[in-house]
Amino acid sequence: MWSTTMTSPESEPTQSLAALYKAMEGDDRNPLTSAKTFVRGEGPLHAPIMLIGERPGDQEDRQGHPFVGPAGKMLDACLKEAGLDRSCVFLTNAVKRFRFSVAGKRRLHEAPNAGEIHHARWWVGREIALVSPAVVVTLGATALRVVAGRATLGPVRGEILDVQGIPVLPTIHPALLLRRRRSDYAQERASFIHDLARAKAIANERNGQPR
Repeated sequence: MWSTTMTSPESEPTQSLAALYKAMEGDDRNPLTSAKTFVRGEGPLHAPIMLIGERPGDQEDRQGHPFVGPAGKMLDACLKEAGLDRSCVFLTNAVKRFRFSVAGKRRLHEAPNAGEIHHARWWVGREIALVSPAVVVTLGATALRVVAGRATLGPVRGEILDVQGIPVLPTIHPALLLRRRRSDYAQERASFIHDLARAKAIANERNGQPR
């Protein structure tokens, strides 16, 4: 069981994902309360693989589902090439609300700040415990910091970290692929797919299935 030793709202009912999300959405200590939509994680309970991103983007905020924008489409394509199906993994974000700045008619994504990251840690730990995946994949540096307390992705990207008994595989966020130069894109995309395929192999091994 994932530890819940971090400070938690003891009166909150968090014995199911539905109860956890209800408590998270209503937590008035959340440093970000002005965003339009609280975007819950989605996927099978006890999915073998849990993917955790940074925070919802513009389309996620509008549609109320994780990974439905351009980065989500990139993720879907890479999952398919890694031999995985979106319907078989659990998708969520470390921070559940969109923060943005306005430039003309566009809403520009803003990364979580230190307060949001700190606030998310207990909640995400509880979310992981309830999903109980065989392996967690952190997508980007923010998710890695929330889940494993690591500030830098580069040195551990693609490695397997043991976080309270659960394998955690840090990799890039698929949004990074949308910003890569053509000369770097193919190699970075192949590395990302390799990381996803490795997570699949670990999950299969832990669940006693063939790779």
